[in-house]
Amino acid sequence: MSEAVIVASVRSAGARYKRGGLSETRADVFAIQVIKGLLARVPQLDPKDIDDLIVGCAFPEAEAGMNFGKVLAVGAGLPEPVSGMTLNRFCSSGVQSIADATAKIRAGWSEVIIAGGVESMTHIPMGGGIFRPDPDWNFATMPNVYINMGNTAENVAANHGVSREDMDKFGMESNRRAYEAIKAGKFKEEIIPVTAYKYKKDKNGKRIRTEFVFDTDDGVRWPVNLQDMGKLKSPFKQGGNVTAANSSQMTDGAAFSLVMSAEKAKAIGVKPIAKLTHYAVAGCKPEEMGVGPRYAIPKVLKLAGLTTKDIELFEINEAFASQALYCIRELGLEDRLNAGDINPNGGAIALGHPLGCTGAKLTAQLLHEMKRRGNKRGIVSMCIGGGMGAAAIFEML
Repeated sequence: MSEAVIVASVRSAGARYKRGGLSETRADVFAIQVIKGLLARVPQLDPKDIDDLIVGCAFPEAEAGMNFGKVLAVGAGLPEPVSGMTLNRFCSSGVQSIADATAKIRAGWSEVIIAGGVESMTHIPMGGGIFRPDPDWNFATMPNVYINMGNTAENVAANHGVSREDMDKFGMESNRRAYEAIKAGKFKEEIIPVTAYKYKKDKNGKRIRTEFVFDTDDGVRWPVNLQDMGKLKSPFKQGGNVTAANSSQMTDGAAFSLVMSAEKAKAIGVKPIAKLTHYAVAGCKPEEMGVGPRYAIPKVLKLAGLTTKDIELFEINEAFASQALYCIRELGLEDRLNAGDINPNGGAIALGHPLGCTGAKLTAQLLHEMKRRGNKRGIVSMCIGGGMGAAAIFEML
């Protein structure tokens, strides 16, 4: 069996839904630039040796439609023999693509794969186009199969005793950590600057396109205070506790890793940075989809014969503070959170959750932070819409 290694991992900056730096730039336009930036990190690789491009996307339609993976391969100027595919496991799509690439290379079916995720929630909002559930579905047996994500977060908070105060404190700390990370320049190495554009009308009413470089996560809110956060109302439930201050932001972004066989890396003189050693998904109740990591993390640790004590760094997606806190508490990791071993540079509440991109984005963040710290093993994990969790173990090389 071949060994699969990651030789580069990058991302775009995260842009706020509708008001951010990528709000008027198409997903294919900024994703192609991230792919080109990834390949520029590995000049030893001849693009003709790339077998496939796998892109995760939660809503692969409209600007992200028509097999987005192959569209991006062509748009990035890759040779004609390079294939492309699009996969969808909602919020874990980005890390699922890296896991699938790893599995294909280990099986000997491929040698070099670009894997990652892209989402433009501004252009293709949550839910995508016109959704048509089966009218013959027996909703009496599974009434929550299509439940709104915010309502699942309210369920987790109510059913598992996560208080509003704790959720707001968690959200505030996420923003503080992200602000400090940006101020310290921690994300500069992992972010590929992209040329984005906006349109403005001139005095004659003609739309004029202006270009600019987008290279900094623009969703971080700091300073914030608990008093102001406490005044916000829940849009999901009357008298609820899940608000914009303790929920992830809708975000636009792209992230990719370059995965290849260890033999190929050695042959072209590229030093591997890490490898994905184990990956697991686990189902849970749709109405409590946020608890997914509480099941996926133990499952992947069991596969690897490890415990949480063997993991030095965690990136656990903050879809909502309620579910992230619940999972951290259930796994006995509160001390690790306070010590800065979980989401040390902030999470999705501050930096955004670009759905199908998130798993690949967190991978880039994890690997670069592990390199800075000199860590050996880390985990990327997230809950998944519909009632699932995913977790991947990465090992630095």
